[in-house]
Amino acid sequence: MLRFTAVKVGESLLTFVLAAIVIFFGVRALPGDPALAMAGEEATPERVAQIRADLGLDAPVVVQFAKFLGSIVTGNLGESTRTGQSVTEMIATTLPVTLWLAAYAILVAVVAGVLLGMLAERFRGRLPEALANFAALIGLSVPNFWLGLLAILLLAVTLGWFPASGYVDVLSDPLRGIYYLTLPAVILGTSLAAVITRQTRASMIETMGTDYVRTARAKGLSRPRILFRYGLRNSLIVLVTIIGLQLGGLISGAVVTERIFALPGLGKLTLDAVFARDYPVIQAVVLVITAAYIVINLAVDLLYSVINPTIRTGAAHA
Repeated sequence: MLRFTAVKVGESLLTFVLAAIVIFFGVRALPGDPALAMAGEEATPERVAQIRADLGLDAPVVVQFAKFLGSIVTGNLGESTRTGQSVTEMIATTLPVTLWLAAYAILVAVVAGVLLGMLAERFRGRLPEALANFAALIGLSVPNFWLGLLAILLLAVTLGWFPASGYVDVLSDPLRGIYYLTLPAVILGTSLAAVITRQTRASMIETMGTDYVRTARAKGLSRPRILFRYGLRNSLIVLVTIIGLQLGGLISGAVVTERIFALPGLGKLTLDAVFARDYPVIQAVVLVITAAYIVINLAVDLLYSVINPTIRTGAAHA
């Protein structure tokens, strides 16, 4: 287990370094000049040059990249060219909002997806299966931003069940915080729930048709007990895989969802930085999201080895 973990950690670190290189040069490939954006269209060339010097944009690319790597190591990600605030503080303020939203969305997606998948398997060929498949189809077909607008119009404006926008700190006021995040989390988790529904149903159908399940039935085990003891347990690897693969889409979807519901998370911070050509903020946000994605995929790989020990055995032999 220790060797397996060391290999996976090493792969993750290498991936992070390569991602940092891509992020650095990718941000500088964006059109526009951040110095000109800060100075204004009517600024003199001397003023623009002075701002470029203050930001270090006139230094060679190699020097800029070295400073970028140093900022990652020290945790000092620079200052925003738009507001002058510390980028680290800006991310520390907005990151919890996105993390709460993503965690809530994953919870909603897993609970809804597993229940609908089990329901579809239990009532194959009947109305509940058709309804579960229809719900999954809607979740996969309709974009999150469209569902979000419809949800605001119907559930917030017309019925008044949920707030149309706003955010309350979950740690300061848990009940109100969860209440304000419920509608955005449901919208964000819809597509993930649809994927989990279909995969859970397929995995359950395959498991329930195996010889050991038929043996368990012959021994007198009830169907619900077989379903939870064998079907759900064997679906865990599929479930973990889906969450790991869909996490990138969930994070990117959070940008749009936060914008629709006016949540002060990383999504809003990213869009504001892109519009203002705020290089330090763009770099830092993308880097943090990339690091989160790598860490969660590492956790998924390690969780594989706990659910199915043969995975780490095979990796060790390889």
